[in-house]
Amino acid sequence: MTVLKTRPWRAKAAFFVQFGGLGALAAAGQAPLGWWWLSLLALSLLWSALPHTAARPGIWGWAMLSAGTAYFGAALFWIVEPFFIEPEIHGWMAPFALVLMAAGMGLFWGLAGVVAAALAEGRMRLLALVATMIGAELLRGWVFTGFPWAMIGHGLVGTPMMQFAAVLGAGGLSLLMLLAAALPWLAGTVLGRVLGVGCSILVLVSVWVWGNQQTDLPPPRDQIVRLAQPNAPQDEKWLDENLFLFFDRLLDQTEADAHPAPDLVLWPETAVPFLLEYPGDGLQMMAAAAAVHGPETMLAFGVQRQEAGRFFNSLAVMTTRAEVTHIYDKHHLVPFGEYIPFSEWLMGTPIGGLAGPALRGYTAGPGPVTLDLGPLGRVLPLICYESIFARHLRQTERPDWVLQATNDAWFGELTGPFQHLAQARLRAVEQGLPVLRVANTGVSAIIDARGGIVAYLPLGETGFLDGAIPGALSPRFYAQWRDWPVIGLILLLGASAHIAGRLNRRRY
Repeated sequence: MTVLKTRPWRAKAAFFVQFGGLGALAAAGQAPLGWWWLSLLALSLLWSALPHTAARPGIWGWAMLSAGTAYFGAALFWIVEPFFIEPEIHGWMAPFALVLMAAGMGLFWGLAGVVAAALAEGRMRLLALVATMIGAELLRGWVFTGFPWAMIGHGLVGTPMMQFAAVLGAGGLSLLMLLAAALPWLAGTVLGRVLGVGCSILVLVSVWVWGNQQTDLPPPRDQIVRLAQPNAPQDEKWLDENLFLFFDRLLDQTEADAHPAPDLVLWPETAVPFLLEYPGDGLQMMAAAAAVHGPETMLAFGVQRQEAGRFFNSLAVMTTRAEVTHIYDKHHLVPFGEYIPFSEWLMGTPIGGLAGPALRGYTAGPGPVTLDLGPLGRVLPLICYESIFARHLRQTERPDWVLQATNDAWFGELTGPFQHLAQARLRAVEQGLPVLRVANTGVSAIIDARGGIVAYLPLGETGFLDGAIPGALSPRFYAQWRDWPVIGLILLLGASAHIAGRLNRRRY
C-alpha cells in the first residue's frame, strides 16, 4: 500500500509490465515455436496474478488489455512485413500498424476481463474468464469481417491434441488450454491447488492419448497433383525486369518430366503477369507446358481479372487447349490490404474523387463455390486469407478436398507463413478434408484429412512437389455442429461461475 501511495506510477508500471510480460510469453505457443506448454504456463501465471477479491471489473479489464496487447504484439509482429516491401514509402507506417493491430485485438481480452469480473465473484471469476475469453476468441472471428488469427488453441496444432478440433474446432482447443490454465487456481487451499493441477494434467493427457489414437485415414485418390513454387520475393515479383522471370520458372516446373505424370498442376495466388482477359500468348504457353503430361492434364492458377471496370483476385482452371473452364473470385478480402472499407461511399465524396484508383482495390466475389473437376473430384478453392475462417469451408456442398492458393511472401520469413500453414492444417482436422496448399514462396504442402503434412516444400525454396490427393474422412462433428456446442459450454461455464460466486458469498 505504501508503494501505491508514494510511488503510484511505479505500481502502475509494474502492473502493466507484469501482465504484459505474461501475455507476450503466452504467444510462445504460436508457430513456428509451437511451445504450447510455455503458453499454458504463462496463462496459468496470468490467471494467478489476477486479483480474486475486492477488485473492480475495470482492474481486470486493464490487466487483460495489457496481456492481450502484448500477446498479439508478439504473435502478430509479422504484420509489419508488407510495409517493408517498399520501405522508403511505407516503412514509417509499420510500428503504427503493429501497435494498432495489437491494441485492437487486445481490446477483446480487455472486454473479456471486464465481463468476467462483473459476472462472478471471488475465484469463480477465473472460471467466468475462461468462458468470456472463448467468447472473445469466437467474436473476433466476425467483428469487422473477422480476424481469428493467433487463437490460443492454435498452439496445439502439430500435437495429438489438435485432433480435438474435429469435435469442437479451434474454439475447443482454446477452451482446453484456458481451462487447464485456470483449474489450479479455482481453489484457495494448497490441497485444492494440487488437485487442480492434477485435473489439468489428467485432462491434457486424456486428450493427448485420444488424439494419438485417431490415425485412421482413407486411401488417397488415384490422381496426382503437382504444386509449383516459384519462390518470387514480393519486392521483386512485379519489377519490369522480372515479370516473365517467375512466369518462365513456373512453366519449367509445370513441364518437368515425372512418373507418374501429374493430372493437375497448381500455381499459387496471382501467379501470372497478365490479366485473365488480356493474356497475350500466356494461356497458350501454359497449356503447352501442361500438355507435356497428356491432353487431359489441367492447370489451376492464381490470376487477376477485370470485369466491368472492377478487378478480382481469382483462381482459374484451364485445359491443355487453353480453355478456361472454371473461375473462382476471392470473396473474403483483406481490409485495407485488398480493399478500403466504405470505399463505395467514399467514391461519391471529394476525397473519393482524388483517391479513386487507390480506393477501388479488388471487388469481392459472390462467395464460396465448389468446383467439379471430374475425375479429380470436387474441390473448394480458398485464396490466401480465406483459409483462416472455418466458416468458409462449410458454406457449400461438401467437397472432396480443399485447394489453398496463397502468396505468403507478404508475411515475411519468420512467423507469418508458418502460422498460416498451421491454420490450414486445422481446417483439415475440423472438416476431415485434405488440403493442398500451394504458396508462392512456401510453405507448399499436401495435408491429409487429420492435419498431417504428407509432403512439403520448405519456405524460400524453388521447386515443385508431386503427390496423390489424400482421401477424405466422413464429416466431422465440428463440421456438422459448427461452434454451437462451444457456445453452449461458454454459457454453462458463465452461469456456473455466476451462481457459484453468489453462493460462496452467502456462505461467508
